Amino acid sequence: MPGWLTTLLIIVAIYLVISIALYVVQDFFLFRPEKLPEDFQFYYEHQEFEEYNIETRDGANINGLRFKTSNPKGVVFYLKGNSRSIKGWGKFAVDFTRHGYDVIMVDYRGFGKSTGRRSQKAIKRDMQMIYDKIKENVAEKYIILYGRSLGSGFAAKLASMNNPRMLILDAPYYSLSKVAKKFIPFMPLSLLIKFPMPTYKWMRYVQCPIHIIHGTDDALIPYKTSVKLSKIKPGLTTLHTVIGGGHKDLNNFEAYHQMLSEIINSKPKAVDLEGTSYPKEAKSKQVNA
Repeated sequence: MPGWLTTLLIIVAIYLVISIALYVVQDFFLFRPEKLPEDFQFYYEHQEFEEYNIETRDGANINGLRFKTSNPKGVVFYLKGNSRSIKGWGKFAVDFTRHGYDVIMVDYRGFGKSTGRRSQKAIKRDMQMIYDKIKENVAEKYIILYGRSLGSGFAAKLASMNNPRMLILDAPYYSLSKVAKKFIPFMPLSLLIKFPMPTYKWMRYVQCPIHIIHGTDDALIPYKTSVKLSKIKPGLTTLHTVIGGGHKDLNNFEAYHQMLSEIINSKPKAVDLEGTSYPKEAKSKQVNA
C-alpha cells in the first residue's frame, strides 16, 4: 500500500474517532446539570413559592417552582440556562415578582429533581406541556416568555407555536450549531450535534413583540449574534444593549434592571408616523419583511 494512502487512511480514522467521541460526549459539554435529591427543600428569603411535579407522557417527571405575588399582572415563564438547577436560578424570580408578575421556572430533564432522557424533541415537548398548563389558568395575553442563554432557543420555539404577550431573549444564540462551530470549525456539526437549536428559524414564525437583551462583552455568545437575530423580524423586535455586560453578569448592571422594568411594564402603543420624516416606502418594506 502506498505511503500516501496509509497516511490518508490514518487521518480518516482519526477524524471518524473524533466525530464519534464528539457525538457521544457532547451532552457533557452542553449540559452542566445539578442533581437534587427528591426530598430537597427549596428556600428563598422573602419569596413566596410553591413546588410542583408534572409527569410527561413518556413517564418522566418535570419539577418546577411557581413564585407568587398577590394580585399578579401576569406570569413570566422563565426558561433558564444550561447549568445548575432551579435551586440557584430561583434567585432571579425577584426581578419579576417585584413588578407584580408570578414566575414559573422548571428544570429540564436530568436537572434538579427532573428525570427523563434528554433530547431536543423531548424538552420542546415538555416546555409546551408546561405552557399548556399555564394557559389553563392564565390567558395568553398575560404570559411573558423569558429565555436565558440555552433557554432562549426553547422560548423562541414556544413563542413561534403560541401567542404570548411577548418574548424576551437574554443572551440568545443564532443556533447552537453556530456556537459549536466557533470552537470546532473543522467538524461536520450539522450531522453530529444533537441539539442544533435553530433560534433564527423559529423566530421567523413569532408574531408577538420580541425583546432581545445582550451585553457587549459577552465572550461566549457574541453581541453581534443578537444584532443578526434582531433583523429577522425587525418590525416586532427591539434590541436592548447592556454596555460592558458579559454572558453571566447582566443582573449586576443597573441598566439591565431598568431595561427589564421598561419592557415588562410597557403597553403596546401604535405610533402615528403621519407627518414625520419616516418614509412610506420603508413602512411597506417592514410590512413585507
